[in-house]
Amino acid sequence: MTSTTRRGRAALVAATAALALGPLALAGPAAAAPAPTTDAPALTAGTRFFTPLPDRGAAQQVIDLGRQHRFADAALIAREVATPQAVWFTDGTPQQVQREVRRTVLEAKAVKAVPTLVVYNAPGRDCAQYSAGGAASQADYEAWADGFARGLVATTQVVVIIEPDGLSNLPSDCGVAYTGDPQNPTDAERIAEIRYAGEAIERANPKALVYLDSGHSGWHSVADSTARLDAAGVSEFAGFSLNVSNYQWTANLSQYGTWVSECLALHPDAETTTPTDCGDQYYSGGPTNGFVGGALDPMAVWSDTAPDPTANTAGINSRYAQELATAGATPTARFVLDTSRNGQGPWAPAAGVTYPDPQTWCNPPGRGLGPQPQARPDAAFPQLDAYLWIKTPGQSDGQCNRGIAGSATDPEWGGIVDPAAGAWFPQQALQLAQLAAPRG
Repeated sequence: MTSTTRRGRAALVAATAALALGPLALAGPAAAAPAPTTDAPALTAGTRFFTPLPDRGAAQQVIDLGRQHRFADAALIAREVATPQAVWFTDGTPQQVQREVRRTVLEAKAVKAVPTLVVYNAPGRDCAQYSAGGAASQADYEAWADGFARGLVATTQVVVIIEPDGLSNLPSDCGVAYTGDPQNPTDAERIAEIRYAGEAIERANPKALVYLDSGHSGWHSVADSTARLDAAGVSEFAGFSLNVSNYQWTANLSQYGTWVSECLALHPDAETTTPTDCGDQYYSGGPTNGFVGGALDPMAVWSDTAPDPTANTAGINSRYAQELATAGATPTARFVLDTSRNGQGPWAPAAGVTYPDPQTWCNPPGRGLGPQPQARPDAAFPQLDAYLWIKTPGQSDGQCNRGIAGSATDPEWGGIVDPAAGAWFPQQALQLAQLAAPRG
């Protein structure tokens, strides 16, 4: 046996042991617990996030790769699942979700870590598409949310993400998706459900940091997101989340989240009067460029110093600075970013390749893991609470077909049938780890 083979097998044994031991093995060294305060950000630099037990598919993939003597790849998957990430709660009875939440919170408490929990059970979620499902009615949802809240421990800090895409994909945004759906939710019901869940959680645990999900920088305008968040009562909570299960650049999300927070500060009545003067990614004009601008390119990395005007944010930021100063307003809403799969940014089909619907959000190839979870990651964006891995990297977005009628296969992955939403996708999991940026 060569020394290289011995080292490879040793790495595989260590990786498999870490996968088997779960949270106690994967949590890493503890940081000092942040002192409770009503003034400072609730998440402080050094916050230690929780690593749940890995997907069974990941453990099997590590074993399979080891049997093929692909020890480096096995180690990549092991590191991927050994990174702190969220635990999703998507179904079950109120009693079942209560037990599962309590188990997760106590596991995190045992290793002195802060868990990230995802509430994802709204009636008619995901426009009845790949992740369709949810509670049968508003009453059932509220009972389930109460069960979730009862599972919390009042003295233990947790991060809770409420209903990914729930506000960005309101029922009215779904078109004919709900035809014949017995749930048949309405916008008013969805907004009320999201607010109810957040309030139930905060009543049960005042230390819970609740973030209402608000899509991402390549989707709704700042004003639209502001109005939806305000309708759901975002001012009652820690703030909002962005990019859950998506791939937008971290820099762009940081800018967008800041603009939404600033727009909320300028328009506390956004629920009833949609703002018309909030700068956003679809018009980059402002004082520094003489209010001459256009739409920003979501495929480019945005900044105030970008030489390309379709990536330059100086006009928008100067506009907010001027408007906030005039109004005497101070942003208070904070936000978190899902960086689990955005290391290579958003995807578009190769030049010359066209699809009826490219489904850029659905298992795009050539993506990579993004920045590691970290609280208070960028001083340039003071409203940014954390990078988090909210979507479980390695789990499929659904059985994508790029809009090709009658097809159940994905041409971007060699014509295979992609795993169902939430199932482990070995090829994508490995590619995400191989193309991580920055490298883990």
